[in-house]
Amino acid sequence: MNRYLVIKCGGSVFDKLTPAFYKSIQAIQAEGEWLPVIVHGGGPAITQMLDKLAIPTVFHHGLRVTTQEVLDVAEMVLSGTMNKQLVSNICASGGKAIGLSGIDGGLFTAKPMALSKLGYVGEITAVDPTVITCLCEQGFIPVISPISMDDKGQHYNINADQVAAAIAASLNGKLCFISDVPGILIEKDGELTRLKQVSDLEIEQLIKMKKISGGMIPKAKAAVDSLKQNVQEVVIVNGMMPECLIDYTKGVEVGTKIFLEEEALHA
Repeated sequence: MNRYLVIKCGGSVFDKLTPAFYKSIQAIQAEGEWLPVIVHGGGPAITQMLDKLAIPTVFHHGLRVTTQEVLDVAEMVLSGTMNKQLVSNICASGGKAIGLSGIDGGLFTAKPMALSKLGYVGEITAVDPTVITCLCEQGFIPVISPISMDDKGQHYNINADQVAAAIAASLNGKLCFISDVPGILIEKDGELTRLKQVSDLEIEQLIKMKKISGGMIPKAKAAVDSLKQNVQEVVIVNGMMPECLIDYTKGVEVGTKIFLEEEALHA
């Protein structure tokens, strides 16, 4: 049976990833035990392009209010520039990649999250992973932008973490969030220590105590949300050390594995 590894690259780490990172994805695919699937965001690049075009950005509870004008830019950046850059990087490393969005092949069906407040920010209502499984079986690495559409053809921008979770759940795969640090680090005896594993309830406490802060907060929360969407395993790994990804597929303990407290109780 095929084992899928969904790799989520956020816009904030995109520029830091080296050719070795893409070579590691190609190496995982070449070994044949795992089929890699990449999902990417691109918030910072969207903001830069909106600034360049003098289109104002408004946020509502941390989510970008997406007018049709903002959506057009988001689609251009995500499904265009960023998606093709990732495809190019994988091809340059010796892999074969194909760029898609949630629109292609009916991958996702979406609906508006809160049309009157957020505009064209969507959430996923259905997943049909056929296009992904077909591409993987043909030896391609799918690279997925989170732009999706509803059953009437209206496009939506969807949070890439949610997209990664929905794909991992539909493929019964494992999900790796790529970070620029070795996992969740907390201060212990004056030194930063990597948590090898942590539960959803511990994450909540650590955020309250400000032990988890900055860019790691959304990653940790996204990891917990993914598990609640029935993803079988979620880990945060360091994309700056590409061997991490290969080690993970071989069962080596890397990064920070996140689990749900109630699952541990039933285990």
